Amino acid sequence: MNIQVTPLAVRKLSERLGDQLGIFKLFYDTEGCGCDGINVLLIVDQAEHGDTPVETGSVPMVVSRQQEIFYEETMRLDADERMSSFKLDSHSQIYGKNILVRDVRSGSVIPAETAVCSVLN
Repeated sequence: MNIQVTPLAVRKLSERLGDQLGIFKLFYDTEGCGCDGINVLLIVDQAEHGDTPVETGSVPMVVSRQQEIFYEETMRLDADERMSSFKLDSHSQIYGKNILVRDVRSGSVIPAETAVCSVLN
């Protein structure tokens, strides 16, 4: 899988990583969502068994082998200067215009009752 990440998206994702170690995980979340599911970018400490590296050229990213079926082989990740979310699309579809980043690294403070698809500031 290959995701072309625009320069603006690279900058904004790098800002989200900060000075801590971590990688992004493209995740299709259906847990606790009032819809069929949403795409999110999780920041995780490291890849898990069963994760596949995503070729981005600049941003460390993985996707679960089980979730690869939801995505096309080639996609594009973009950002908007005024928004904190991202847009993921391909030549044939838009996966999301409001994809949020959720930091789930071990050093992050996340309320236990908050679902991944909840909007957080």
